[in-house]
Amino acid sequence: MTYRELYEVLLSEHRQVFAAQDEMQLESMMKMISNAARIFVTGCGREGIAARSFAMRLMHLGKETHWLWDDTTPGMQQGDLFIVVNGSGKIGYIDYLLDQAEKTGASRLVITGAPLERTPQEAEYTLFVPACVYKGRDRRVVQSVQPMGNLFEQHLFLLFDIVVMLLADKMNLTPEQMESRHRNIE
Repeated sequence: MTYRELYEVLLSEHRQVFAAQDEMQLESMMKMISNAARIFVTGCGREGIAARSFAMRLMHLGKETHWLWDDTTPGMQQGDLFIVVNGSGKIGYIDYLLDQAEKTGASRLVITGAPLERTPQEAEYTLFVPACVYKGRDRRVVQSVQPMGNLFEQHLFLLFDIVVMLLADKMNLTPEQMESRHRNIE
């Protein structure tokens, strides 16, 4: 394939995922974020990098947000929201973290491309992103010419940015207000 052919295929894949996204699930996710006292986020690998970027933007919205593995992360409690990205639904230590979070009374949201791999007890809420994931088996996802979980990982960045823009609009925040929370010593 040529460069042009490849980017056209990739754009088409993302359009298909956007079209298949359950908007009611997105609304529920945004309501959970809006209502959370504090937000904790985790994920691993490339999807974890997308999750960490989402945590940063949630902080720019004015939400107290913590990346789970930072040394300054406080303990979770009731009223908090734990957002976990687990693309394949088969990451063992993520299951452990969800179990531990349940003990704190925090609400738990799993973002995945393989919700059928999850058991209902692992989290109260699931956001299904219908993009092909690494080692995923859900037939409802958009398939990809890309290797491994590229489509899911890339799509998270786009989806999370859209969610932040929608939340900023609902919260009547201007780009300047968000920017005022950006690190200012660089």
